Amino acid sequence: MAKIFITGSTDGLGLLAAKSLISEGNEVYLHARNQQRKDEVRINAAGAKGILVSDLSDIAQIKQLAKEVNELGRFDVIIHNAGVYTAACKDIFTVNVIAPYLLTCLISKPNRLVFVSSDMHLGGHVKLSNIKSNSNSITYSDSKLQVLLLCKAFARHRPDLFANAVHPGWVPTRMGGKGAPDDLQMGYETQVWLAISNDREALVNGKYFFHKKQSRYNPEADELSLQDQFVSLCEEITGVKIS
Repeated sequence: MAKIFITGSTDGLGLLAAKSLISEGNEVYLHARNQQRKDEVRINAAGAKGILVSDLSDIAQIKQLAKEVNELGRFDVIIHNAGVYTAACKDIFTVNVIAPYLLTCLISKPNRLVFVSSDMHLGGHVKLSNIKSNSNSITYSDSKLQVLLLCKAFARHRPDLFANAVHPGWVPTRMGGKGAPDDLQMGYETQVWLAISNDREALVNGKYFFHKKQSRYNPEADELSLQDQFVSLCEEITGVKIS
């Protein structure tokens, strides 16, 4: 049995992953953006051990969330599932990128980290020169490339754990839309597999997966100097360094 925290777990892939992990006997804690979402997920995932509330577009609330997670004791797995697609550029960057950066830095080190990226990262740009001066230039695709950079940077800094990124596919969730063509079950099952499987293929570090298989990604994510520059920028923005 693993102790697992999942961000953005009131609906969609996060909720489906949570239900699957709960059904397998794991101790799962959920995250909701506000009290209304908390009330909804309490009904939809009755087996959850707890539900934490935090608006991930607010850096102060992200830091408070990390404190509350640590107060619950050490977790085995953190799944960074939360993400926004149609939002202000500043919120896209804060929710999709700064939140997983801060939570990974501030939460006591787990055994596994799962970062939800997207194949849309292939059309993204890191935009180091723009982020600090104009976060309004950040797109969803940019943020998902930045998430992959973070995943690979944390994998380097913490080689004793399994930190991996996943592309869930274009699946029929509220974000993806009813007409999305990919396999919804495989979308969340890959998160679950990376979180708890003892398959040799899942026990790796710094990889990018689609449907339980390593997949192609933007090679910029492997550039060590770019990783370091991006991490330094996140440190500057948040005042928090990777320990």
